[in-house]
Amino acid sequence: MMHATGTAKRLALGLGALVLLLAIASAAAIIGSARIHRGIAETMRREEGVRLSLELASAVRDQYAHQAHTIIIGDASHLGFYADARDTVLRLTRALREAADRPEERSLVDRIESESGRLDRIFRDSIVPAVLRGERQSVQEEHGRAQLVVTHIQDLTQELVSRFEAQIAQARAGADQAERRTLAVLVAILVAAPLVAAAVSLAIGRSIAVPVAQLQAGAARIAEGDLETRIEVRGAPELVSLARRWNEMTAALRDHQEQLVRSEKLAGIGRLAAGVAHEINNPLGVILGYAKLLRKKADGTLAEDLAVVEEEALRAKHIVDGLLDLSRPLPPPSEQVDLRALAEDVVARLREARLLDGVSAEVEGAATAPGHAEKLRQVLVNLVRNAGEAAGPGGRVAVRLREREGVAELTVQDSGPGIPAAARGKMFEPFFTTKPGGTGLGLAVSRAIARAHGGELAVAAAAEGGACFALTLPGAVRRRAAGGAKP
Repeated sequence: MMHATGTAKRLALGLGALVLLLAIASAAAIIGSARIHRGIAETMRREEGVRLSLELASAVRDQYAHQAHTIIIGDASHLGFYADARDTVLRLTRALREAADRPEERSLVDRIESESGRLDRIFRDSIVPAVLRGERQSVQEEHGRAQLVVTHIQDLTQELVSRFEAQIAQARAGADQAERRTLAVLVAILVAAPLVAAAVSLAIGRSIAVPVAQLQAGAARIAEGDLETRIEVRGAPELVSLARRWNEMTAALRDHQEQLVRSEKLAGIGRLAAGVAHEINNPLGVILGYAKLLRKKADGTLAEDLAVVEEEALRAKHIVDGLLDLSRPLPPPSEQVDLRALAEDVVARLREARLLDGVSAEVEGAATAPGHAEKLRQVLVNLVRNAGEAAGPGGRVAVRLREREGVAELTVQDSGPGIPAAARGKMFEPFFTTKPGGTGLGLAVSRAIARAHGGELAVAAAAEGGACFALTLPGAVRRRAAGGAKP
């Protein structure tokens, strides 16, 4: 017993020393690699700045060359080439501004951009009119001004290149120093490691204590509910296989648990839908009854308003019924839905209901798809209303439609603050909402409707800020192909 205990202690001490050496080596390698990587990344960024600076200088020379050709030829035949050269200068200036991340560099880029604009104004406002009028004296004077501006731009780009090159040299020196230090530490550790390894190699070869301990620790974490745990074992093949099977079992259990959570959420939706239907259908029936009764007695504008009340109440009843049908498959669509007309009607109704006050809403493009018009209307009302609330007064909502490769696409983009990346993955989960008074059902129901049509509803960050919801639906060709494949 004492012998076994002493062996365990020696094994633990030997393994501890070896692990410590390996940890130091790994830390040294990681730290050194990180420093070298930063040096290389900094060098690459600065080299890109040098390249862009030299390209910009060349582009400015091309711009000036086309000015000179215009003066020599004496007509406007080179204005198109000049415009291309000017566009290249602007593009390179924008790219150079992104590469310049220090105040003094950005100041130089701003000065280059200002001088380039000045050169362009001299050419367009002074040289070209003078050339076309044949005023050679004026042309010569303005050409001299342009030469001075070009020379100034070249000097500024050369100064920028010099700054980039100095920073490249500094970054390379730092990377070389980090590489030397890392190499020295690793060499020292590699000399010491074999001595420690030789002392414990026989004990490690006969021992299975570490793999068994890893299995035990992993099992304890799993028992505590940490289903993300993965057990990594190195040793006997049987223990490695056991750990792999254990990981597979844990993954299956985690998937099963997630499915149970989703099922519970859907069940919660069903219970809520039943309660909503019970509580809302009765007052909706009363509203519909009174609207019909009053419409029979009214005429003119009042009758039209009551017709709208009746229609919207019916739509609300359809939405309540849709909640009950959330988990039931929709029957095959029997009509082609004009998505543009549907979107324009939704925007108009929301504006009449004063839900888009102060918001600029526009509909662009066109698309059609087989579907249930009222179900798709429900999705659009949800998306446009949410977009209007996010944009707020003075904001903008854009509904864009297009068809490509047999797929109808509809996007709703707003100019609001956008949705955090962490929240985008949960936007379609039942009961998840970012609104203080929201229920978290609108987007979940909308995605269910989209998928019932064989499509999808997704969210992403808009290119110009805000949020962008994309509804894709199978087009008519795809629907017919799918229907033809059925037995």
